[in-house]
Amino acid sequence: MTFAWYGHLRTMQGRAWYVAAIVSWGIALFEYLLQVPANRIGATTLSLAQLKILQEVITLLVFVPFIVIYMKQPLKLDYLWAGLCMLGAVYFVFRS
Repeated sequence: MTFAWYGHLRTMQGRAWYVAAIVSWGIALFEYLLQVPANRIGATTLSLAQLKILQEVITLLVFVPFIVIYMKQPLKLDYLWAGLCMLGAVYFVFRS
């Protein structure tokens, strides 16, 4: 979803917003076609809270390289702190 939501900010600057929206929806549809079955499979062994935290961790792992490499934004120490907070969330949601 990262590319669908933010990729157009770099690649479609000169296009109308509705063109960017249609392209983004197309990318998002492909990603949803993967995510929905993954959630259904995951829900057989994980709770909804665990699935959500797992999704957020994956999002952060994808988002940081995306903004640094693709969007050419500087790497910030705040990303490390956010990652550590996510590790805490993982710990509390997955502990028995």
